Amino acid sequence: MTDKPAVALLGTGIMGSAMGRTLLRAGTPLRVWNRTAEKAEPLAEQGAVLGATPAEAVDGADVIITMLRDGDAVLHAMKEAAPRLREGQVWAQMSTTGPQAVPAEAQFAGEYRLSLVDAPVLGTRQPAEQGQLVIMAAGPDAARPAVQPVFEVVGKKILWVDDDAARAVASTLKLVANNWVVGLTNAVAETMALAKGAEVDPRLFLDVVEGGPLDVPYLRMKAKAILENNFEPSFALENATKDAALIVALAHACHVGLPVAEAMLARMRKAIEMGHGDEDVAATYFASFGS
Repeated sequence: MTDKPAVALLGTGIMGSAMGRTLLRAGTPLRVWNRTAEKAEPLAEQGAVLGATPAEAVDGADVIITMLRDGDAVLHAMKEAAPRLREGQVWAQMSTTGPQAVPAEAQFAGEYRLSLVDAPVLGTRQPAEQGQLVIMAAGPDAARPAVQPVFEVVGKKILWVDDDAARAVASTLKLVANNWVVGLTNAVAETMALAKGAEVDPRLFLDVVEGGPLDVPYLRMKAKAILENNFEPSFALENATKDAALIVALAHACHVGLPVAEAMLARMRKAIEMGHGDEDVAATYFASFGS
């Protein structure tokens, strides 16, 4: 293996493309594939090798990264890659698929003798562009020499939480963390909406909390999107709602009551019905004004 493991990236949406650009800047040999090929072409223009199929993309890779919408999409892509998979490749499954998807992923990895690392990330497009993601990883110690250098390029923190990906500790932890993200987003959106509805300048609210323990960067980021009416997605509402549904399903499975999470999921679905699904998750703001 060379100093820089060769990487195959399956999925070049918002997150995948940002991670791909970061890997290329670091000089990582990169092969990419996306079901809509046009979304992968910018990475090819920057030096990646574009595979027409997942099988072409994974051929010769040391590490395979999947960054796709859900568990079904991940397994479908890996099954299409099967003809060119080889024993010993490390599969870093970095999509948010939820713990319920991990057993099927582990079974597939076992059938093809891949080293599965369940490694969802915390962060949106900008942290991915800057190599500042938080990576929650679970997988065998033997996989770490290949995958750790890749994680260190795209992540500022790599938290190894288990040595067995099949136990789904990493994917479960990701949903716990995303419950916090979804909660913050909806809190910002509702607070800004309340200020607008009550005819109070929402900037005054931001002045009130500035510099104190209630002032966090995420508040500033999402409030700015709302104030500027700029909902270019860094975390699309459609994908955030998928994650919120996974959170609620996890809560039901472990018999934990999360009525706030259920209400947030309903609110996000309402914003999607209003036509904001492709916009940033901050567009849940509009649900406060829908009929």
